[in-house]
Order: sequence, then C-alpha cells, then structure tokens
Amino acid sequence: MRNIIPVLTVVGLLIVVWYGAAVALNAQWARDVAARADKTLTFSELVADTWSQDKPKLPAPHQVGAELWETTVMKKVTSKRSLVYHTWVTFSATFLGFVMGTALGTLLAVGIVFNRTMDMSVMPWVIASQTIPILAIAPMIIVVLNAVGLSGLLPKAIISMYLSFFPVVVGMVKGLRSPDQMQLDQMRTWHASGWQTFWKLRLPSSMPYFFTSLKVGVAASLVGAIVGEMPTGAVAGLGARLLAGSYYGQTVQIWSALLMAAALAAAMVGLIGLIQRLTLKRMGMA
Repeated sequence: MRNIIPVLTVVGLLIVVWYGAAVALNAQWARDVAARADKTLTFSELVADTWSQDKPKLPAPHQVGAELWETTVMKKVTSKRSLVYHTWVTFSATFLGFVMGTALGTLLAVGIVFNRTMDMSVMPWVIASQTIPILAIAPMIIVVLNAVGLSGLLPKAIISMYLSFFPVVVGMVKGLRSPDQMQLDQMRTWHASGWQTFWKLRLPSSMPYFFTSLKVGVAASLVGAIVGEMPTGAVAGLGARLLAGSYYGQTVQIWSALLMAAALAAAMVGLIGLIQRLTLKRMGMA
C-alpha cells in the first residue's frame, strides 16, 4: 500500500496538469469560434469547450479514456477498428524482433568477450550502428526486403531487432566480464576449461546484467516495430493508427494509440521483471 500511494499521487498530478494543458492549448480555437458567433465565453464555458472538442490540439484525459473504452471493450478483438487487434499486430513484430535481437546480441557478446579480434573489430561497429537514425534506415530495410520478396511481419521484426540487439550486446559484455580476477584464478586452480568457466562462472554472473538489458531491449523493440509500420503504408498496427490519426487530425486516436503502446511496453517490461525475480531467486541471487 505504501508503494501504491506515491504512484497514485504522481498519476493524479499528471492528470491535473494534463487537464490544465488541454484548456491552455485548445482555448484559442474555442475563442475563435465564439468570436465568429459574436459570443463571449465564460470561464466555465471555455473549460467545457476545450475538454470536448472533436479535434483538439490536446485531448482531455476523459476523451482519451472514452476512445480507449470504445476501441477495446466495445469492439470485437478481430475487428479492424479494435485497438486490441492493432496492438496484437504490433506485438507480433515486437516479439519476433526482440527474440532475434536477443539471440544476435548474446552471440555477439560471447564472441566479443572470448575473441580479442572481435572485441577490437566488431564492438566499434556495434556502437557505430546506433548512430544511424532509425527513421532513415527503416525505409531502406523495407525497400530492400520487398525487392527480394520479403514483406509483412519480417521487415518490421528486423527493424525491431536492429534497435533491440544493442543493449543486449552491451549488457552481456559487461555481465560476462563482471567476475573479478580472484574468481577467475580460482577456476584455474580447479583446472576448469574455458567453457566450464563460461557456464559455471561467467554466465551466472551475467544474469542481472542480461535481464536489465532485456528490459531496455524490449522497449526499443516496440519502438522499432511502430516505426517499421509507418513507411510501409500498413493498415494494421499501432504505427498505422498513429499515422492515420496524423493524416486526419484525429488527436484522440493518436493519444489512445500512444497510451496503448505505453501499456504494452509496461506489460512486457513487467513480465521480464517477473522472470528475472524468479530466475535469480532460483539461482540463489535474490
């Protein structure tokens, strides 16, 4: 209960600020409409108008809540108008890209730790790869893959992989190198081979770093999936909802898709956190 109260307090303050910002940003439109009708708005009328506009600059929280209710609870999950359906489409690409990115990042980290040549040659390129804006590289990936007949889920997953593998590489390299020299010397006195040292010492020591990097990687993977949906002309997915909302000025739709994306990210990070606690507890590390 003590942990919930601070969270609810912060959420409450954010909602208050959000309502205030909605009044400030939408007030000019309300005044312009009233001026054309030769009418003067009272403060209460101004507030009511700014919280109920069809296409506001910033929708009020209750407008976004109503949109979420309408597109999740009131729609069948198989409907193209259901936000649950679009969330599933984005989640599919996110999950596939996250799995691919985790596998690639782990393999690269193992190679970098155990091979001096890879450490000197591959690691700088891994770091340099993240200096390229994803908005620039995503259309190129999609065009190239479409040219060889690959479309649909895979291009979005590859973009997700591109963003998610980096934190896994960095985290696993740090984790695999976390045992100190005394521990490594102890393994040598036991005549442990390189693989035995890896399985018995380096890999278990890397688990806290690994799960921390997974939390960052899954969030990055979601961003990659959403970005990958935008240049494809996709008709499904949270990225498609954001793009359609921007085309038609449907800010309520944009904000509902953003909140759903945030909820999806929180759920995935929370699931990884749960797996982390169970795994580390079983290993005697928590």
